Amino acid sequence: MTTTWIAAHRAAVINPHENFHLFEPRSFTDQTIRQTLRLAGGGEALRVRLSNRYGKEPLELGGAHLAVRTRGSRIDPTSDTPLRFSAAETVTLPVGEEIVSDPVELPVSAGEELTISLYLPGDTGLTTYTAVPYDIGHAVSGNHLSAELLDESDELPLGHFLTGVDVLAPETTRIAVAFGDSWIEGAATTPGTDNSFPAQLSRRLDHGWIVNQGISGNRLLTDEIGDHLLSRIDHDVLNVPGVSHVLVHVGLNDLGLPGAIADPEPGQLPTTDDLITGLTTLADRLHSAGLTVIGSTIGPYAGTIYPGYDTEEGQTVRHQVNTWLLGDDHPFDAVADIATAVADPGQPTRIRDEFNSGDGLHVNDAGAKAIADAIDATLLNL
Repeated sequence: MTTTWIAAHRAAVINPHENFHLFEPRSFTDQTIRQTLRLAGGGEALRVRLSNRYGKEPLELGGAHLAVRTRGSRIDPTSDTPLRFSAAETVTLPVGEEIVSDPVELPVSAGEELTISLYLPGDTGLTTYTAVPYDIGHAVSGNHLSAELLDESDELPLGHFLTGVDVLAPETTRIAVAFGDSWIEGAATTPGTDNSFPAQLSRRLDHGWIVNQGISGNRLLTDEIGDHLLSRIDHDVLNVPGVSHVLVHVGLNDLGLPGAIADPEPGQLPTTDDLITGLTTLADRLHSAGLTVIGSTIGPYAGTIYPGYDTEEGQTVRHQVNTWLLGDDHPFDAVADIATAVADPGQPTRIRDEFNSGDGLHVNDAGAKAIADAIDATLLNL
């Protein structure tokens, strides 16, 4: 059977030099960082992707190791394997560049947890980072690439440098990219459980799988937090090997962040026509690449705890955009009504209590499951 490289894990990244931060960026010097991921699909070999896309200095990588995770920062030492880059175990990644490791001949399967350890001998500067990694990472001073356990380590709530894993799979394998904001990325779901709604939906599929390119705080039309969605299409969707379908959720932050950033002053929100035009442009560009595109209604957020986020103007635009999405004039191949799946029936602009993570803006694990269960899996005919 002929095989090819297919994305089995993805993590979209944020520029730490943006003017507004929802998450506190950081740097490392003479430290080992250990991060874990869970593969959405398997293959007979793998390769790891690292990024210095937003770094302002070359990234000196004093070593990178791959291992099977056991628990926390602990690895199975018998599985510890150095990663190589063009046969070298050390490499300097230029400013703005990304790198792919040499293939590792290691059969892997969907759901398997792998740990990547990076030794960073010099000052990295503020790192290219991910808002919601699969699980809490760990950092410790010095070179401890092969340590079974990182003793007295600092916890890392953000992901750093690690942007993906590809697996060598049958060339007929097709995958979907989940593309959008925090509802895609899985903010407020339990770390280490892979309970974002795309991940839970992926486990329902008979063929193929879903990789996640969500960014918490991301917007359709405006940079910060992360490059805006329309500008991410090429890098985060079209360049993902194996993609045939795209599942989109976006719009919450376009409506809420302007007010939250400007609070207590009112923010300048996009109009209904602005969002409809942006979503149409998004669908058209993805269709022009031959992809199937599944849109979704904008989730409820009334009563959120974040000052300035929930406004009457924003709720009006959300209602009008969702009405358009549920009608016959939208440009998508299908639309999943994820808003209704988690809305309070008596107050449909709010998240139901049992699905509310506690902030009124994000769903918990049960809410993410409700969304996954409400989406017709046959739409993802991979």
